[in-house]
Amino acid sequence: MKKSIYFFMLMLLMSSAMAVAQNKEVLLRTTVGDIRIRLYDDTPGHRDNFIENVRRGMYDGVLFHRIIRNFMVQTGNPDTRLGVTEKVEPEDSTQMGPSIPAEIRFPEHYHLKGAVAAAREGDDMNPEKASSKFQFYIVTGKFLNEEKMMTIEQARMADKVEARYWEKVKENEARIEQLRAERKQAAVVRLMDQLHEEAELDVQESGEQFFTDEILRAYRTNSGAPWLDGDYTVFGEVVDGMKVVSKIEKVKTDKEDAPLEDVRIIKATVVE
Repeated sequence: MKKSIYFFMLMLLMSSAMAVAQNKEVLLRTTVGDIRIRLYDDTPGHRDNFIENVRRGMYDGVLFHRIIRNFMVQTGNPDTRLGVTEKVEPEDSTQMGPSIPAEIRFPEHYHLKGAVAAAREGDDMNPEKASSKFQFYIVTGKFLNEEKMMTIEQARMADKVEARYWEKVKENEARIEQLRAERKQAAVVRLMDQLHEEAELDVQESGEQFFTDEILRAYRTNSGAPWLDGDYTVFGEVVDGMKVVSKIEKVKTDKEDAPLEDVRIIKATVVE
């Protein structure tokens, strides 16, 4: 009898988990129209967290509280809900509140127009790039010419060199400490310069690109925010309602990017 009950409970839990995984679309009914979002299976932590937030009503009545034209519209802060009495996020508006681990899947998912991504704290406070549990943004973006795309590419490749350099520094940590103990500062400087040159050569010889040819073509024909790629978790995309997103983007804002008129999510529902 106990085994039967245990088996029943196990099957119930498994079916609940499968139900979450199969519900991959969410409808946001806003004060200016409907937005339909598809959630990605390869960011399961964000997908399931988003669905849980929707089912708990965390997005019902929230404001689009940050709007930057030719970039994105941001929402999801439960403290902006109509009639909210109990704070969920910290009072300090520069903080994003509770977080979940990053699931950055670049180059599979990137910041093309319509991408849905998790907001987060900056790198100085959040080196792990953990995502806000609640806040998210929808990319509207802008068109960038070849020169600007190349500038972003070069900056990202420089980041790769820097990362490889610090790997080499760690690999040579004992040698560096020995030279410092022997007060051979000039030798330390020479070694560090050598390691940086080796890091540059490693990246150069790898033939890597930050943006693949496919991504470059996509950004050439669609607007987006490529400067965020690889730094924020993109976990879904708008499949219907980008005209509504464009309406929201055009709302006038103050110098803090806060809209001067309220635009809200009336109701968020999982599409069954």
